[in-house]
Amino acid sequence: MLGPRVWASVRQRLSRGLSRNVRGWASGGGKKMDIAGIYPPVTTPFTANAEVDYGKLEENLHKLGTFPFRGAVGGVCALANVLGAQVCQLERLCLTGQWEAAQKLQLRLLEPNAAVTRRFGIPGLKKAMDWLGYYGGPCRAPLQGLSPADEEALRVDFSSNGWL
Repeated sequence: MLGPRVWASVRQRLSRGLSRNVRGWASGGGKKMDIAGIYPPVTTPFTANAEVDYGKLEENLHKLGTFPFRGAVGGVCALANVLGAQVCQLERLCLTGQWEAAQKLQLRLLEPNAAVTRRFGIPGLKKAMDWLGYYGGPCRAPLQGLSPADEEALRVDFSSNGWL
């Protein structure tokens, strides 16, 4: 497994590339971006024996650290299943450099996003879809639907941010 030294080295190089002045970019104003904890997707190389090739992975990460990485190019958005227009609006705000409006919207999307991904997962996503006029339907085995307490907590995550 790759040690912290390798990840720290790659992160430092990526951060250095992204922390430069970004004057002329959509963000404008010569502001710096903090990408602490953000990594671009990296394909995992495998050996002929179908095992992870850690040497090649480390080599790829070192190469990646030299690239002038310029930010995210996409996302995995479970939340888009229930708040699709809002997720698309967040992208539009970012692309047009409306950073304050994007930040306000993103802050309203954080709790619902966490709720339908890591907190309640698929059962939470299906319940939120039902509430917002889509068909979420019942969970397939082995997943169980939400308990009444979890359903109420999910409702709070959406309603406290103005989505219900």
